[in-house]
Amino acid sequence: MTRTSSEPHGRKLSWRRYRTAYLFIAPALIYFALFFFLPIIDEFRLSFTTGFTKLTPVGGKNYVNIIHDSEVWHSFGITVIYAFSCLILSSAIGLLLALVLNQNFKGRTIARTAILTPYMTSVAIIGLMWRNILDSNTGILNAILSGLGLPQQNWLTTAPLATLVGITVWQESGYVMLLFLAGLQSIDPQLYEAARIDGASVSKQFWKITLPMLAPTTLFVVLVGMIGSLQQFGLPYIVTNGGPGNETSLYVYQVYRETFTSGNLGYASAMSFLLLVVIVALSMIQLRVGRKKEAIL
Repeated sequence: MTRTSSEPHGRKLSWRRYRTAYLFIAPALIYFALFFFLPIIDEFRLSFTTGFTKLTPVGGKNYVNIIHDSEVWHSFGITVIYAFSCLILSSAIGLLLALVLNQNFKGRTIARTAILTPYMTSVAIIGLMWRNILDSNTGILNAILSGLGLPQQNWLTTAPLATLVGITVWQESGYVMLLFLAGLQSIDPQLYEAARIDGASVSKQFWKITLPMLAPTTLFVVLVGMIGSLQQFGLPYIVTNGGPGNETSLYVYQVYRETFTSGNLGYASAMSFLLLVVIVALSMIQLRVGRKKEAIL
């Protein structure tokens, strides 16, 4: 009985102790409720309707149609290819840049800033810049090839998805570099010193010390990179407009087309909600894998 009667009193003390903290985080909680959770609930509601201005309930028909829609599966397939390509390349390049820029040399700060600049630039500016550079008629890249006596290329039509991957990797590698750089600087230098005393080579230090110690950072890079790539919209919209045909119609771009071209808000909402489910599932899997790795380490 004593224990039961003391629990409400303990909760009151806990509230009084952390009241200021709760008040400080209240605006953030309200923000997430208004601009994250409520839109998700409304999106889920809309996914059971059809139409745009006048919504008609259709039950689960939208979800059934998505399963049998070849265009949706095509857009999801190229999105997965795009996401994994960007993730692998940007992670490898970002880690390499971090290893180089973690060394002491003159101009290191300038190099870090220059590499990080594309990531800090708006995707609209990046998209317009690369669309002008890669333009088959007036682009500077074809002008350089022509000046060198080499044949000009149709960069935006020959391999459009590879072009988008290249632009994304160029923009994102600086951010990945920054994350890995922070991870490298958190590793205890005494570990490397002990390894050198034991006669470990540079490559062995990398595989036995650096890479395992970067596991939490790598998990974060994979998680953020995958989610960002699955949600990519700006580059295909600005650079290729989803073309040629639908070769670069990534999943979110396909959602946009269903909403504003086909005028089917309910169908697009169902597509968006399914993407949310995929992202949440991937996040949970990756976080669980990360916890297991940390437990092993």
